[in-house]
Amino acid sequence: MAVKVIVELKAKPGRRDELRSLIEALAARDRPSGYHGSTYYESLDDPDLLIDIADWESPEARTTHLAKAAAAGTYGPVLELLAGPFRATVIRRLP
Repeated sequence: MAVKVIVELKAKPGRRDELRSLIEALAARDRPSGYHGSTYYESLDDPDLLIDIADWESPEARTTHLAKAAAAGTYGPVLELLAGPFRATVIRRLP
């Protein structure tokens, strides 16, 4: 079952574009199995907020990727650019 994941990432002040570039580079370098890409949005109310809407084949594909990435420390550089915890919401289209 295909899902979308809405991820809200609050960058350290003035570093949103750097955060986006880093996330895009990581995805391009090691395209996760089941990941079909992301679309990025900016918040009109907060210049440091990056919204990533990602398309995944399934919640399991995403979970598997995140477990492997966590074990490898893949997202360590991303976490260093964040001002606080990120928020992720997994959604699917209603039948």
